[in-house]
Amino acid sequence: MKFVGKTDEHLILDIIESQNVHIINEVDENDLTILWFESNNNKLLIDGNEKVFNQNEIVFLTEFHKVKIETINRIRVVRFNRPFYCVLDHDAEVGCKGILFFGASQLPIIKIPINELEQFEILWKMFSIEMTSNDHLQIDMLQMMLKRYLILCTRLFKLQANYPIEKIELDVVREFNFLVEQHFKTKHSVADYANLLNKSPKTIFNIFSKIGTKTALQYIQERRTLEAKRLLRYTDKQIQEIAYEIGFDDIQAFSRFFKNQTGISPSSFKVLD
Repeated sequence: MKFVGKTDEHLILDIIESQNVHIINEVDENDLTILWFESNNNKLLIDGNEKVFNQNEIVFLTEFHKVKIETINRIRVVRFNRPFYCVLDHDAEVGCKGILFFGASQLPIIKIPINELEQFEILWKMFSIEMTSNDHLQIDMLQMMLKRYLILCTRLFKLQANYPIEKIELDVVREFNFLVEQHFKTKHSVADYANLLNKSPKTIFNIFSKIGTKTALQYIQERRTLEAKRLLRYTDKQIQEIAYEIGFDDIQAFSRFFKNQTGISPSSFKVLD
């Protein structure tokens, strides 16, 4: 099912099964995609990495993720573009910027708990019903459904990530992630982002230390590495071009960085199957 508005805004609600896997890659500019897996052992290749998703797990993708389905059973998909609902403009309402979407190099995944499954099912059913309506209130109702869906998912992500930090600090992490997504090709130090956030590098360091998973610098480096992998794997660009594109002055420095991050040289990675 697809809703298309008068100014190219669109929302897609569909089921992906073996016969229509092509839907996964029918992504337009500014599209965001939410995949809800209905069974266990679904295997997807996302940006060259194999991921296994089980029943009632949900993953959040942007237009930049490269996805190939290896094995699936049944997946519910919600896909929408920025004109339909801009998560950046509505961040005060849903709070998913830098968490579900535009979160540097991380791949956000949540698991719907059994005790919350019913409200997700009810919302999906209401979503489906509204997709078939045809009146002047339809777009408002669909945006309302999507907003509710995003809020439920954001709450679960925050709960399951179990960040041991205060809300104000979490907002700094979210904004840091978003800024890295915007500027990783030109800004490569924690100090660069601390300046954009009007914080000291020490403050950023301390906040990420509380999370205890990765340092702020690792988020920056992993985002640059991810972009390098995408360009190496999915474009015909020369390695030197890719090095310059993500902010390296020479190919040797890029090669050292890439091998330190991945354990393999850019040229070897480019020819991998």
